[in-house]
Amino acid sequence: MVGTVRGARVVVTGAGGGIGAALARRFAAEGAQVVVNDLDAAKAKSVADEIGGTAVPGDASGIVSEARAALGGTIDVFCANAGVGHSGGPEADERLWAEAWDVNVMAHVRAARELLPEWLERGSGRFVSTVSAAGLLTMLGSAPYSVSKHAALAFAEWLSATYRHRGIGVHAICPQGVRTDMLTASGATGEVVLAPTAIEPEQVADALFAGIAEERFLILPHPEAARYYAARAGDTDRWLTGMNEVQRTLEERGALPKATD
Repeated sequence: MVGTVRGARVVVTGAGGGIGAALARRFAAEGAQVVVNDLDAAKAKSVADEIGGTAVPGDASGIVSEARAALGGTIDVFCANAGVGHSGGPEADERLWAEAWDVNVMAHVRAARELLPEWLERGSGRFVSTVSAAGLLTMLGSAPYSVSKHAALAFAEWLSATYRHRGIGVHAICPQGVRTDMLTASGATGEVVLAPTAIEPEQVADALFAGIAEERFLILPHPEAARYYAARAGDTDRWLTGMNEVQRTLEERGALPKATD
């Protein structure tokens, strides 16, 4: 890991707190130069000051050029971590669907579009996508989040399949519950489904660094997610029946509105 990370120039989006802050702290502790991005400028500055990094606040979709300049002209690792989670299904407001797509998917696409020419020319670069287990499975009660995270995983897979022979490393982080503000905001559903096995953000950073050391694409801070993912692929109807049973349980407990509401 020392050879991989020490001296690397790293960008972490959505790093004002939660998983992003944990990633920024870990990269800095391993000797990387880190740009801390967040929409909240004060939070970005606080984390950057703490780790000896540089704050580049703003929309994660458009900070590659400024971050590159702050790092002396190049980026080695880009952590596309910023994300939003909205509840609801097809009835959710179009604005919420558009925001989920823009932040959870298109911000990754825009960053890759700017990063790839340089990375391909020199034959190295590392793209880290914070996806969530919702991208492997689903998140009941939150269609915009689930759908956009599936797309984020698909884009990360496409990047890896297309460019790994040209020196581009790609990692998709897919945790279940993590003790962050997003988990708190998920309300009763998160409390029932995710909170019992929730882990700390630092454990997500540990899982990523273990995955980087082994050059693994799929990063599963909750190892049991691999079993669920295999069950989903092996017998999809059985898995969907099981998920629907969870849906009905959540409806009965009042954690989710009935699907007809």
